[in-house]
Amino acid sequence: MQRLIDHEVFQMTILEWLGSNRFLGSLIFGKGAMLRLCHELPRYSPDMDFWFFKQKDYGQFFNQLNDALSRDHDVTYKRNGYSSILMEIRREKRMPKLKIEIHKTIAPIGSSEEKIAFSTHLPVQVLVRGFTLKHMLRNKVLALIDHGQMQDAFDLEFLVRKGVALDLTETQRRKAMKRLKGFRQKDFEVNLRNTVLPELREQYTQHGFDHLEEALCSAQCTE
Repeated sequence: MQRLIDHEVFQMTILEWLGSNRFLGSLIFGKGAMLRLCHELPRYSPDMDFWFFKQKDYGQFFNQLNDALSRDHDVTYKRNGYSSILMEIRREKRMPKLKIEIHKTIAPIGSSEEKIAFSTHLPVQVLVRGFTLKHMLRNKVLALIDHGQMQDAFDLEFLVRKGVALDLTETQRRKAMKRLKGFRQKDFEVNLRNTVLPELREQYTQHGFDHLEEALCSAQCTE
């Protein structure tokens, strides 16, 4: 667990660094790390994902980010790919690596808002632009249906518990429910062991995603 805490502290210092070096103004924070650092998602997320808030010259952005990161961190991998910019860094040699992926997509208008990123393990707060919870829920539904990963189901249940309305079609509801029914107890014991907070592991091992299944059963769907 200390390894995860140290990694989260590193994530927060990188967010602060991105803000101080004027990169955050062009980016939208998303996925599990955003939910963890901005909304206290009870699982750790090892990677950081961003999308663009406004149009940028991607090549120039990559070069500037790479130059700046290389001055202050050990850059172990870098790629200016077709669909995303990928950077892998660590504070120093022999330390855990942090993967940062910046997707070369302009986020839809109205899909983001300003948020405060924070961690109980570090007395720092960082102003970021992150996806709205409504947008996150929509993405998590699609991710669960497409990939069937347990972390997407966990995040989706977290959003439902926070009161975000399930806005989905009947087809999506059936496919999501099928994914949930496919998880076995062994999957919970293995897949949630290394990232979910210890006090919740037994709960999910015993009860699975009962709350999410109930919400899906009672959801008002459209077609």
